[in-house]
Amino acid sequence: MPYNTTAIPPRKEVTGQTQLPLTRVKKIIAVDPDITICSNNAAFVITLATEMFIQHLATEAQNMAKLERKPRRNIQYKDLATAVHTHDNLEFLEDVVPKVATFKHVKSQAAATRAKLNGEKSAANNNGDAAAAAGEGSPLPNGSSKKAKVPVSAILNGTTTTKTNGFISHGRGVLSSEEDPNAQLELEMRQAQQLSQQPPHDDGDVDMIG
Repeated sequence: MPYNTTAIPPRKEVTGQTQLPLTRVKKIIAVDPDITICSNNAAFVITLATEMFIQHLATEAQNMAKLERKPRRNIQYKDLATAVHTHDNLEFLEDVVPKVATFKHVKSQAAATRAKLNGEKSAANNNGDAAAAAGEGSPLPNGSSKKAKVPVSAILNGTTTTKTNGFISHGRGVLSSEEDPNAQLELEMRQAQQLSQQPPHDDGDVDMIG
């Protein structure tokens, strides 16, 4: 038995009754916490407005079905979505009735998003490596970077000796940890001799007048 797809025409005469169940609309209104009391007349008007809105939405969806290459008499979901995204007065339903998209399109968008995120992560890693190479920090085996700590004695002596992976490195090269005490002592003696040979700075005294 074929389905009856004949459209039901809206009522022309005023009957004083609604096609939607008025008691159900009252229950839906009572669920809203912002509304404390709703009279019967207000509920009746809200029900009539809902019927008019449903009629308008169905009419626009039917027009979208007629505009296709092969016009149809039945309304599908894509007709409602097209009507919502076409008419300005139905834009508030875009989140409720989203546009139809194929699985292939959604899959391609997801792949593009993943590629973009991976590109941003790789760019961040490259920036971190460049910062480490510039001297802001030294990369460690676990991937983190920390600034090399300089001992106070090395700063006072005018050297910047750092220890990395069991080796002591300074301006004259890299020495093993076994040779560290003698090399450090010779370096300090050499620097002390250089400082003693330099002429002292004569800044002069400033006379205070007052």
